[in-house]
Amino acid sequence: MASKTFSAAMGVILPVLFGVAIVVLWEHQAFHRLLNVKVLQLPLPSRILSVLLENTGKIIPDAVITLRTAVLGLLIGSSIGFLVAIIATFFPRWGYGGLTVLSAFNAIPVVALSPIMNVWFSSPSVAKTAVVSIVCMVAMSVNAFRGLNDLKPFSLDLMKSYASGMGPVFLKLRLPNSVPYIFTGIRINVASAMIGAIVSEYFSSASNGLGFGIRNKLSTGQFPLGWAYIIGASAIGILLYMIVVTFEGLATKHRSN
Repeated sequence: MASKTFSAAMGVILPVLFGVAIVVLWEHQAFHRLLNVKVLQLPLPSRILSVLLENTGKIIPDAVITLRTAVLGLLIGSSIGFLVAIIATFFPRWGYGGLTVLSAFNAIPVVALSPIMNVWFSSPSVAKTAVVSIVCMVAMSVNAFRGLNDLKPFSLDLMKSYASGMGPVFLKLRLPNSVPYIFTGIRINVASAMIGAIVSEYFSSASNGLGFGIRNKLSTGQFPLGWAYIIGASAIGILLYMIVVTFEGLATKHRSN
């Protein structure tokens, strides 16, 4: 028990110490000397924090827009990916083709996908959500398919011996077995959703969102404010990841190894 507590504590302490070390080196311009860049190009953390606090009223509304796009796209994309995994499980001939198509979509760079969605959809918010949805489909479909089919030895044969149909097998065996895999897909999609939302805002016609703020501020030489927007995007990504991990712990708490 003590060893587990110590391991859990070190799992938190070590990353925090590493982050503090990075900030201290950054503040003392170690990275500036290493990369041969000026303070104007890479503002100090103290300056970024000061600008962040001064412009909270501007950053928060943009953060809300980006968060909404990322979460909505994450939910839609993950749902479609899970549906494809179910189809691939029950109808392999058609399902494998669906997985292949999604994998092909995943090969399209986000920077190329965003302008296409802007042409397809007249609404900027719909276009951005579509980009995030497409980005999030693949990880969920692949992980969910594995969870629905990577069953314990003889478990499927045992249920068939009790004359269990496809419905009971899915609800009592495949679906519970897929829960950890589903959360793995969601954790992957949290980062993908944020990247997709921010990149799509680079190309969006709407003048809002963290992606637009980053592009606008950096292109106009407002580097501290641009970095403040980047910090805001990072904070949202970390928050979403922590929420997913918390729900994963609750959902898998009583699972036996």
